[in-house]
Amino acid sequence: MANIQPSHTLHASSVREPSNALVLLLASGAGFSVAALYYAQPLLGVLGTEMSGGAGLVGLAPMLAQTGYALGILLLAPLGDRYDRRRIILTKASLLVLALLLCGLAPTVPWLLAGSLLAGLTATAAQDIVPAVAVLAPPHRRGRLVGMVMTGLLLGILLSRVASGLIAEQYGWRAVFFLAAAAEAGIVLASWIWLPRFKATTSLPYGNLLRSMLHLWRAQAPLRRATFAQATLSIGFSAFWSTLAIMLHQQHHAGSALAGAFGLAGAAGTLAAPLAGRLADRHGAEIVTRLGAALCALSFAVLLGAQFIPLSLGAQLALLAVGAVGFDFGIQATLVAHQTIVYGLQPEARSRLNALMFTGIFIGMALGTGLGSLAQSFAGWGGVMALASLASLVALAIRMARGHGRPVAV
Repeated sequence: MANIQPSHTLHASSVREPSNALVLLLASGAGFSVAALYYAQPLLGVLGTEMSGGAGLVGLAPMLAQTGYALGILLLAPLGDRYDRRRIILTKASLLVLALLLCGLAPTVPWLLAGSLLAGLTATAAQDIVPAVAVLAPPHRRGRLVGMVMTGLLLGILLSRVASGLIAEQYGWRAVFFLAAAAEAGIVLASWIWLPRFKATTSLPYGNLLRSMLHLWRAQAPLRRATFAQATLSIGFSAFWSTLAIMLHQQHHAGSALAGAFGLAGAAGTLAAPLAGRLADRHGAEIVTRLGAALCALSFAVLLGAQFIPLSLGAQLALLAVGAVGFDFGIQATLVAHQTIVYGLQPEARSRLNALMFTGIFIGMALGTGLGSLAQSFAGWGGVMALASLASLVALAIRMARGHGRPVAV
């Protein structure tokens, strides 16, 4: 990172293109930030037996982290348009270090829950980093660079559970949070040294800033199309991953280790992010959204059709892994393309536009978890795949329909 100028001499408005080292820092910052949402998930069994003060409530830790993240996206992410993003990223990342230390030191479950909620709120630094790279990137390279940072973010999501389980098995569950806090502290230090400052793009008071998001939603038809399409794809994504472990246990008597291995297979989908960014830069983001949604629909349709074909256990698991890679690839490609579209609508409102789209995505994921559980209860795994296939086809239809609304300045 020696070729990056110190932050006090560098300004985002003067940067023609961020160096590879700065992009790596931003990708790492996004990944380590969002990973904080998932460290507790593999530890719930151990936490329930080792912690006092409401052990039955320990399962609320992941939910509170996700709730804090959703609230942070809606209420805190828009501040990136009002203040220097560098200051916001440093503040949130520093508070995330404290939140992770609180989780690691928690003497009772209520303290762990408080730390989880704070971790969720401050992990939204990831949602300040992605618009930051969109500001730093020249227009003809925006898709590629956003894709590279999204690769870091997605790897943080997919690999955090694996790392958490391995560390806890060797060194205990508290070590997971202490090591995570140390890694995040390293991100804070590197960001303080190398991250450039950003100009505020609006002087709106906080209340008006939030109200302006409603005007943006009404005025920007491409934002609505991107949000609805990505949220619909998220229904299928969430339905698959939230019911996979149950299906593997019921049909194949497999444990959580096999479900975790499928998570590693899904990590291959992160390769779609930089590739999709390059395709969006070269051929336009619209075609990438259609190809990504079509790949999701095809992958889920193949998994649905496999329910009616007698296959050996090995063939079933192999097909399941291929399908997981396929739809993960499609969803991540579509997400990067949608971000490229949305970030190009109104540069001075990128943080608010990002907050609106990701709020929709989280709603889609929540719906997918609930609908996937219902589908599995009433129609088994085939019902889950039918739901995911239908959701992907709806997303494809949204992207194939011609948009008649034109971007409007707000």
